[in-house]
Amino acid sequence: MKVSWITRILDFISPRQCVVCGNRLSPTERSLCSICVLHLPRTASQFSPDDNPMAQLFWKLVPFERAAAFIYYEPHSEVAQLVYQLKYGGRPDIGEDMGRLIANEFQQAHYFDGIDLLLPVPLSRKRIHQRGYNQSERLAQGISDVTGLPIETKALRRTRFLQSQTQLSRQERQQNVADMFTVSNASRLQGRHVLLIDDICTTGATLTACANALKDIPGLKISLLTLGFTKS
Repeated sequence: MKVSWITRILDFISPRQCVVCGNRLSPTERSLCSICVLHLPRTASQFSPDDNPMAQLFWKLVPFERAAAFIYYEPHSEVAQLVYQLKYGGRPDIGEDMGRLIANEFQQAHYFDGIDLLLPVPLSRKRIHQRGYNQSERLAQGISDVTGLPIETKALRRTRFLQSQTQLSRQERQQNVADMFTVSNASRLQGRHVLLIDDICTTGATLTACANALKDIPGLKISLLTLGFTKS
């Protein structure tokens, strides 16, 4: 990566820190240092996209073509800090950086073959106002930067926000997002293969609710991708 002299001067004046370990980043590093990138708890699920822990979660929930998460997510771990900063720390750049990293590694497994559109899970207007951005859209943007796949943000919308999923049980999560998503323009998705993108998959409730909202669109195929997957 070519680094401009302006970037080098800014890094000297105000050093950037790795979001995971806190060490100083070099001018060529983004969000995470090279050591933390190397030690991310990768799932390698892109190499078995129809039979991995995340895919197995959805076997009886929704029909899908492939499903995979980039890393295993464990709350309160060091790696959890990057997700926390992405969602609550005003760091949309983390989403884009992680999206590019995911795309570069998943392309090796041909994970994006046949995909027509990237479909980030939408946030409510309240959340967008609070956060300033949709973290799933930032992930999608990073993936699009590498793959060239277009991002669709108009066809699926979130109708309401009840409460955060974080502290809810599996059943409560499912009830919390039931009928929460609606399709606003089905013609944009008809006959397409879309990749639903979210930050974390724990019970699968949010992605299932999205897929259920999309299920009646003629010719639609759905695949799933998340940054993290929470081990049960």
